[in-house]
Amino acid sequence: MNFPENLKYSKDHEWILVEGDKATIGISDFAQSELGEIVYVDVTSEGETVDKDEVFGSIEAVKTVSDLMMPVTGEVLELNPELDDNPELVNKDPYGDGWIIKVTIEDEKELDELMDAAAYKEFIGK
Repeated sequence: MNFPENLKYSKDHEWILVEGDKATIGISDFAQSELGEIVYVDVTSEGETVDKDEVFGSIEAVKTVSDLMMPVTGEVLELNPELDDNPELVNKDPYGDGWIIKVTIEDEKELDELMDAAAYKEFIGK
């Protein structure tokens, strides 16, 4: 299982890659493996500001649907257009082509509440 060191992780299993005041968000390798085969990603919050720990969309696997939770407060700038036709990219490449949204970070202090890779591995028992 892969846990890139340059990312931060939430207790809801989202990862965030921070680039200045912008960030890319997706779900962790652990989360996609627990969900199984992903068949649909539904994000309807583009253009909206979503608060930390609020739902910004959902992800549907063959056996379940899970909410996607915002790791930091921010405006949803962009959705990954590739996921419309290829939701399985989240399974194949969760930290690359399987990213879900891009946001503007409203409060950088919220990043301090997220876990680094070592803490996330401990959190999930790996």
